[in-house]
Amino acid sequence: MTASTLSDFELARFNMVEQQIRPVGVFDANVIEALFKVQRELFVPPAFRTLAFADIEIPLQLGTVDTRQTMLSPKLEARLTQLLQLKHDDCVLEIGTGSGHQAALLAQLARTATSIEIDPRLASFAQQNLQKAQCKNVTVEIGDGNNGWGTAEYDAILVSGGVDKVSNALKYQLKIGGRMVVIVGQAPSMTAFRITRTTAASFETTSLFETVIKPLTGACGSRFKF
Repeated sequence: MTASTLSDFELARFNMVEQQIRPVGVFDANVIEALFKVQRELFVPPAFRTLAFADIEIPLQLGTVDTRQTMLSPKLEARLTQLLQLKHDDCVLEIGTGSGHQAALLAQLARTATSIEIDPRLASFAQQNLQKAQCKNVTVEIGDGNNGWGTAEYDAILVSGGVDKVSNALKYQLKIGGRMVVIVGQAPSMTAFRITRTTAASFETTSLFETVIKPLTGACGSRFKF
């Protein structure tokens, strides 16, 4: 299929991948396939649907209510997804559901995804979006997951908002060999890290790239700390 034969949404999706996402180093074939399969336009508030594939953060405005949260830009979502190095039998935890789109991408690549959202309005919005997109292996739960969630261990954890420090409780929810991707710091100085649990009591931290995103709602702490 060539670009000239695609529908408007398909063409916009094709251009998003080719012009925004591949140029920032996202080449994993499974991630690219997920970006084509998950219909991003289904996760965007109706007022901003024409901007679904734009290289911007999209406000998560629900009717007349501005939640002050945003969908991450397509290229940042794609980079974070690739950095988790997901396998098809992985169980993934996401902190900060937002629109549900990031969770849908994770679920395309893993066995299950559990996503935690502190704002009940956004949790409901995400659940509706995931149902429309027929994402059946995602569970959305309401609460503050910044300091861990339950007692299960996960193959991968993604924190979808900026934090001042990384919770030890959340780190210890990684299985041995598990990976966490998290953005730490305060604007305008924020860094994406991958934290890998190497043994029962030790972790390896890798600095990945500089970026700026909105803070995770409910995140606390005043020091840059691992």
